[in-house]
Amino acid sequence: MSTVLTVRGLSKAFTLHHQGKRIPSAYDASFTVESGRLTALIGPSGAGKSSVLKCVFRTYLPQAGSIVLHGASDLDLATCDEHAALRARRQDIAYVTQFLHCLPRQPTVDVVAAPLAALGVPREQARAAARERLRELDLPERLWDVPPATFSGGERQRVNLARGLVHRPRLLMLDEPTASLDRRSADLVVGAIRSAKTAGVAILAIFHDAELVAALADTVVELKRPTELPCAA
Repeated sequence: MSTVLTVRGLSKAFTLHHQGKRIPSAYDASFTVESGRLTALIGPSGAGKSSVLKCVFRTYLPQAGSIVLHGASDLDLATCDEHAALRARRQDIAYVTQFLHCLPRQPTVDVVAAPLAALGVPREQARAAARERLRELDLPERLWDVPPATFSGGERQRVNLARGLVHRPRLLMLDEPTASLDRRSADLVVGAIRSAKTAGVAILAIFHDAELVAALADTVVELKRPTELPCAA
């Protein structure tokens, strides 16, 4: 077991210039994520849970704090250049949101294989790995060559998770991975998360379901809702 991610003093806020307000989204978040373990972020709506994940993924830049991805050399995702952040996203980090975003009319197997293709893995090898993940998540084989646009919500979410897991990232981030799923789909997703932990993947996840937190989390980090601040002059 090794530490994959260390977050210290992470704060993110949004400025509404036309209203003269600064809206904090996350304040002073600190935690670690270790290989083969799941760190769960909990807290009320507005506490900045999704913002923390987006800062780690470099969709957002924080106002303060450090986000260190450990490896052969440590990389602070809060301050590194864009090329280094993109390389980390391609090689080391997968981020599974509640919604599947992909090219229209692209077969599901290629949607799932896309992260491996981005790493230069030959197409058939990438597709074989994608099929393995789809099989693990029990998506019917008849759907593998069909675009996922018309799939049910549970099927799309399983495709989304399969894509996140296909290259066994060092760090997997999950934003409500079982939201709005039926029991069977949720159980399949939970099983895939447990398999990823067993394989040594470090997982940072947001859950609102206390039972899932109790069942899956090795560490629980509670974020507090910050208060609104006036804009700086």
